[in-house]
Amino acid sequence: MNKKYAHAGLDQKLPALKTFPSQFKDYEITIVIPEFTSVCPKTKQPDFGTITIRYTPDKVCIELKSLKMYIGAYRNIGIFYENIVNRILEDFVTSCKPIQATVIGEFNPRGGIRSIIEAHYPRK
Repeated sequence: MNKKYAHAGLDQKLPALKTFPSQFKDYEITIVIPEFTSVCPKTKQPDFGTITIRYTPDKVCIELKSLKMYIGAYRNIGIFYENIVNRILEDFVTSCKPIQATVIGEFNPRGGIRSIIEAHYPRK
């Protein structure tokens, strides 16, 4: 496969993820984004799915308005499912430095195949 497609979307500039101070310790936040959209880099066809972010905050939490802008920017990016999930995790961890985080992408069927991708922090 052409490396152009394999790395598609990984270096795309996206809106910054902002944070606010966490007031508590030892709790988990789950964010569900049921209307995620992006574009297949090879076919240029739209992809749809649900992104779930589950994390344990340390000192800060993700601001949902900035997350909405960040996620919305994927709408016009050609990027594979695996890159989406891992990029979201990397950007999320860089922004809020959680104790732990999981990003799950559940993508709608295309050609009769449904994909579910998970990435975890800390990485093993």
